[in-house]
Amino acid sequence: MKKLLYIIICIAVQFQQMKIEYKATRIGEINVRCSTGSVSDLSFPVRATYGIPGRLRSPYCTVRLFRLFRILSFSFISITCVFGQERPDPITVTLAEARTLINDGNPKTAIAKLTALPNKTDIRVAHLLGLAYYSANDHVRAIEHLAAVIDKLPNDSPERREAVQAIGLSHYILGHLAESIPFLEQTRAWLPNNNELTYALGMACIQTRQPDKARESFARMFRVDKDSPAAHLVTAQMMIRVEFEEFAEKELKNALEKDPKLPQANYLLGQISIYRGRLDEGISLMERELAINPGNANAYYKIGDAYTRMLKWDEAIIALQKSVWLYPFYSGPYILLGKAYSKKKNFPSAEGMLKRAIQFDPNNKSAHYLLGQVYQQTGRAEEAKREFAIAEKLQGTLNEQER
Repeated sequence: MKKLLYIIICIAVQFQQMKIEYKATRIGEINVRCSTGSVSDLSFPVRATYGIPGRLRSPYCTVRLFRLFRILSFSFISITCVFGQERPDPITVTLAEARTLINDGNPKTAIAKLTALPNKTDIRVAHLLGLAYYSANDHVRAIEHLAAVIDKLPNDSPERREAVQAIGLSHYILGHLAESIPFLEQTRAWLPNNNELTYALGMACIQTRQPDKARESFARMFRVDKDSPAAHLVTAQMMIRVEFEEFAEKELKNALEKDPKLPQANYLLGQISIYRGRLDEGISLMERELAINPGNANAYYKIGDAYTRMLKWDEAIIALQKSVWLYPFYSGPYILLGKAYSKKKNFPSAEGMLKRAIQFDPNNKSAHYLLGQVYQQTGRAEEAKREFAIAEKLQGTLNEQER
């Protein structure tokens, strides 16, 4: 109604501003001036017909009357548009509102709006509902809704790409690794540099025992050639994270065949050996790493760990001291030093090392327990009781987290 009122006022103003003046100049002629205040105002002579003033036959007057007709026509069309304008589709409005809610991090409200619509089988509704469930971490329902419409969405459309990505990541999060791979592979066509998707694809390939595909993904992620020593190395590190040590060993050996002086490769092989109890082999590999990279504090720490397991306390202390001298901000070497000094009955040094470990890691259960043992062996019962209580509490917290 506001638009209609505006149009009517405009028409009234046009008529009010238009002035037609007749002025006789001589018998049978008049001057007509039409004025609307525009630059096209005209003053032209008009010859009367049959001696009757006012009957105009000048072409100039025709132009002026055409202008008046144009104003009226425009007004009529505008009024028709106001009353004839189609109302927006209510589904389209709801979809736009739901999309905004999803983008603003409020998917649950979007789900409520979409599920209230009468036609939930509409492709647009099902597609957006699937995305809303994905954003709400309801990955089962996300897959259910998106899988039902994905084949109906146009190829390479933004909607289909959204669906492919959401289905792939939902399968990955739910542990459906084999099912996630085809969808994650499709995303490479339009998101080749997306590290999150590339990482998910690589990890899915590792856990489905497809090392070559995994290496290809991680090579792309770290910007190295897929057959390079670096690609074998980073793939091995990812495999170790998910305890696929057997595959990691193969990758590391391939890396060393291509580059025997590749840093970190011997270290990772040594770490696997020590983890599996092959302690002498692990120490030898760590020493090879140190020959390439003598500043590797973790290599000294792992050697100290191996000697501790072998109960070789003096050798352990030497390696662990080098580790903390190179990098004094990690609690692990201090804990092992505290244990080694305690076994050698050097309780003041053991106490100092364990307190330093607790400074860096106050919630380390082992550090508190070992410190309690030191206090117990030196006759400080109350302090020992306090440390044992802390260790027990931390153990309870760990058990709750594991549940």
